[in-house]
Amino acid sequence: MLPSASSLLAIVSTLMVLTQAVKFDLPAALSDRTDTTQRCLSQFVAKDTQVLITVNTGEGYNQRIDLEVSQDGPVPNVYTRKRDLQHSFANAFDTISEGLVTMCFTNTLDEGFVESSLYSRWVEVDMNIGAEAMDYKLLAKSEKLDPLELELRKLEKVVQEIVEEMNYLKTREALMRDTNESTNERVKWFSIGSILTLVCLGFWQIAYLRHYFRRKRLID
Repeated sequence: MLPSASSLLAIVSTLMVLTQAVKFDLPAALSDRTDTTQRCLSQFVAKDTQVLITVNTGEGYNQRIDLEVSQDGPVPNVYTRKRDLQHSFANAFDTISEGLVTMCFTNTLDEGFVESSLYSRWVEVDMNIGAEAMDYKLLAKSEKLDPLELELRKLEKVVQEIVEEMNYLKTREALMRDTNESTNERVKWFSIGSILTLVCLGFWQIAYLRHYFRRKRLID
């Protein structure tokens, strides 16, 4: 059952409020120890969805920040590899499959320097997915939309994505229900088979013991 228009607007408003960048300090390490200080952020993204990643970095003497954006799945995909991020970087791509899109940052300290807590750079990451990743300025310019029409187009796109997500969840729920019903059916027949096997084994034991005792003349 689809929600009402007021419910959809409430969800849209909540999503727009919760959308914000993530900022953190990334300590520097020598090249042979960068894996120990690697910082990764992940977000589940559906297939054929536009993603826009914007990264801002602070100043850092003798430090190099590298970025890799990948997605897990049957065949892992690497969308971006950026070496030595400077100040700001933006990258947009469309996902090839569904799964976790992971952004991993490493801060490498130049050779000849000693690791210290003083060596770190701040990183600010903003990940926009679907409707949030669209270039609405370009859309407004190309279609000559006024501000109100542009806001309505934004809401239309977000509501459309919410409905698609609900349909996707409905499909997953149906698949899960079918899997549960199939599993229950298999467990039922396995239980029946186990009971019949135990009953047959019990009758065979009784018949064997009766034959054994008669042979030993313990019973008539």
